[in-house]
Amino acid sequence: MGRTDRVSRMIAAPPEAVYTALLDRGSLEVWMPPDGMRGRIEHWDPRPGGGFRMVLTYLDPTDAPGKSSDATDVVDVGFAELVPPERVVQRAVFESDDPSYAGTMTMTWRLEAGGGATTVTVIAEDVPPGIDQAAHEIGIASSLANLASYVEQSA
Repeated sequence: MGRTDRVSRMIAAPPEAVYTALLDRGSLEVWMPPDGMRGRIEHWDPRPGGGFRMVLTYLDPTDAPGKSSDATDVVDVGFAELVPPERVVQRAVFESDDPSYAGTMTMTWRLEAGGGATTVTVIAEDVPPGIDQAAHEIGIASSLANLASYVEQSA
């Protein structure tokens, strides 16, 4: 059994708006890349059993070599479960020759309404051992901050 990482953030928007941003290709390309990266989606099929392939490119790969190449992390993500507007469950597999990044990581995005806002909790299960826990949690927190900014500006 692998490691589990968990990060939460309150977003000043209704769950429906957050859920929409989780399943919109253009939105994901804007908010999902953590600070220091940009993202591009190569394949998009937003349904249970579908998924997407995202290429994350480091803006400065000097101190953060990628998992897939010196400057990139490539991840194939399948949608295991979509429950509007409560939950998105993804299965993520990194493209890498390094066995420390092998395996399928499950990412559950839980949306809980309360007080005119949404608490988004990301639970990453079976995190590959090559992914540093502190760096991973910082990256998820950065993506959640980007999501909050993106959704709150649209609200």
